[in-house]
Amino acid sequence: MSVLEKALSAASLRHKVISNNIANVNTPKFKKSEVSFENQLELAMSSEKAPIARTHERHLPVKSTGINDVEPTINTITTTSFRNDDNNVDIDSEMAGLAKNSIYYNAVADRINKYFSNLKSVINGGK
Repeated sequence: MSVLEKALSAASLRHKVISNNIANVNTPKFKKSEVSFENQLELAMSSEKAPIARTHERHLPVKSTGINDVEPTINTITTTSFRNDDNNVDIDSEMAGLAKNSIYYNAVADRINKYFSNLKSVINGGK
Protein backbone atom coordinates (compact mmCIF):
# COMPACT_ATOMS: atom_id res chain seq x y z
CA MET A 1 0.00 0.00 0.00
CA SER A 2 2.82 2.41 0.78
CA VAL A 3 4.28 1.86 -2.69
CA LEU A 4 0.92 2.74 -4.26
CA GLU A 5 0.68 5.87 -2.12
CA LYS A 6 4.16 6.95 -3.20
CA ALA A 7 3.33 6.22 -6.85
CA LEU A 8 0.18 8.33 -6.60
CA SER A 9 2.14 11.14 -4.97
CA ALA A 10 4.81 10.94 -7.69
CA ALA A 11 2.15 11.08 -10.42
CA SER A 12 0.60 14.14 -8.78
CA LEU A 13 3.99 15.85 -8.58
CA ARG A 14 4.72 14.92 -12.21
CA HIS A 15 1.41 16.51 -13.26
CA LYS A 16 2.40 19.77 -11.52
CA VAL A 17 5.87 19.74 -13.12
CA ILE A 18 4.51 19.05 -16.62
CA SER A 19 1.87 21.77 -16.17
CA ASN A 20 4.61 24.20 -15.16
CA ASN A 21 6.61 23.24 -18.26
CA ILE A 22 3.58 23.81 -20.49
CA ALA A 23 2.82 27.15 -18.82
CA ASN A 24 6.38 28.31 -19.55
CA VAL A 25 6.59 27.09 -23.14
CA ASN A 26 7.08 30.69 -24.37
CA THR A 27 9.28 31.94 -21.52
CA PRO A 28 12.78 32.77 -22.78
CA LYS A 29 15.62 30.80 -21.12
CA PHE A 30 13.18 28.54 -19.25
CA LYS A 31 14.50 25.01 -18.70
CA LYS A 32 12.03 22.17 -18.34
CA SER A 33 11.92 19.81 -15.37
CA GLU A 34 11.18 16.11 -15.06
CA VAL A 35 10.17 13.88 -12.15
CA SER A 36 12.21 10.76 -11.48
CA PHE A 37 10.48 8.02 -9.51
CA GLU A 38 9.87 4.78 -11.39
CA ASN A 39 13.56 4.10 -12.06
CA GLN A 40 14.39 4.60 -8.39
CA LEU A 41 11.51 2.33 -7.37
CA GLU A 42 12.62 -0.38 -9.81
CA LEU A 43 16.16 -0.19 -8.47
CA ALA A 44 14.94 -0.44 -4.86
CA MET A 45 12.70 -3.38 -5.68
CA SER A 46 15.45 -5.27 -7.48
CA SER A 47 17.90 -4.81 -4.62
CA GLU A 48 15.37 -5.33 -1.82
CA LYS A 49 16.42 -8.05 0.58
CA ALA A 50 14.65 -9.54 3.54
CA PRO A 51 14.20 -6.85 6.19
CA ILE A 52 16.41 -7.05 9.25
CA ALA A 53 14.30 -7.49 12.35
CA ARG A 54 15.39 -5.99 15.64
CA THR A 55 14.41 -8.73 18.08
CA HIS A 56 15.93 -7.29 21.23
CA GLU A 57 16.08 -3.72 22.51
CA ARG A 58 19.86 -3.97 22.95
CA HIS A 59 20.40 -4.79 19.28
CA LEU A 60 21.75 -1.97 17.16
CA PRO A 61 19.11 -0.31 14.97
CA VAL A 62 19.53 -0.73 11.22
CA LYS A 63 18.41 2.03 8.89
CA SER A 64 16.04 0.82 6.20
CA THR A 65 17.10 1.50 2.60
CA GLY A 66 14.24 -0.24 0.89
CA ILE A 67 11.16 0.70 -1.07
CA ASN A 68 9.77 2.93 1.69
CA ASP A 69 12.75 5.26 1.30
CA VAL A 70 12.12 5.96 -2.40
CA GLU A 71 10.93 9.50 -3.02
CA PRO A 72 10.19 11.30 -6.30
CA THR A 73 12.78 13.88 -7.29
CA ILE A 74 12.56 16.84 -9.66
CA ASN A 75 15.41 17.21 -12.15
CA THR A 76 15.89 20.32 -14.28
CA ILE A 77 17.10 19.55 -17.80
CA THR A 78 19.69 22.17 -18.70
CA THR A 79 21.64 20.35 -21.42
CA THR A 80 19.21 20.88 -24.31
CA SER A 81 17.79 23.88 -26.11
CA PHE A 82 15.24 23.67 -28.94
CA ARG A 83 14.90 27.32 -29.81
CA ASN A 84 16.97 30.48 -30.19
CA ASP A 85 15.70 31.85 -26.86
CA ASP A 86 17.28 28.87 -24.96
CA ASN A 87 13.90 27.44 -23.96
CA ASN A 88 13.93 23.63 -24.10
CA VAL A 89 10.22 22.84 -23.70
CA ASP A 90 8.76 20.74 -26.52
CA ILE A 91 4.99 21.25 -26.27
CA ASP A 92 4.16 18.02 -28.13
CA SER A 93 6.35 15.96 -25.83
CA GLU A 94 4.90 17.64 -22.73
CA MET A 95 1.30 17.05 -23.87
CA ALA A 96 2.08 13.38 -24.56
CA GLY A 97 3.71 13.12 -21.13
CA LEU A 98 0.66 14.71 -19.53
CA ALA A 99 -1.66 12.18 -21.21
CA LYS A 100 0.60 9.28 -20.19
CA ASN A 101 0.77 10.54 -16.62
CA SER A 102 -3.03 10.88 -16.44
CA ILE A 103 -3.42 7.24 -17.47
CA TYR A 104 -0.78 6.20 -14.92
CA TYR A 105 -2.46 8.23 -12.14
CA ASN A 106 -5.87 6.73 -12.91
CA ALA A 107 -4.42 3.20 -12.96
CA VAL A 108 -2.73 3.65 -9.57
CA ALA A 109 -5.86 5.24 -8.08
CA ASP A 110 -7.91 2.33 -9.43
CA ARG A 111 -5.52 -0.16 -7.84
CA ILE A 112 -5.79 1.63 -4.47
CA ASN A 113 -9.57 1.58 -4.80
CA LYS A 114 -9.52 -2.18 -5.45
CA TYR A 115 -7.25 -2.69 -2.43
CA PHE A 116 -9.73 -0.93 -0.14
CA SER A 117 -12.67 -2.73 -1.76
CA ASN A 118 -10.98 -6.04 -0.94
CA LEU A 119 -10.43 -4.91 2.65
CA LYS A 120 -14.07 -3.91 2.91
CA SER A 121 -15.13 -7.29 1.55
CA VAL A 122 -12.98 -9.09 4.13
CA ILE A 123 -14.35 -6.96 6.95
CA ASN A 124 -17.93 -7.68 5.82
CA GLY A 125 -17.23 -11.41 5.68
CA GLY A 126 -17.10 -11.67 1.89
CA LYS A 127 -20.55 -10.12 1.35
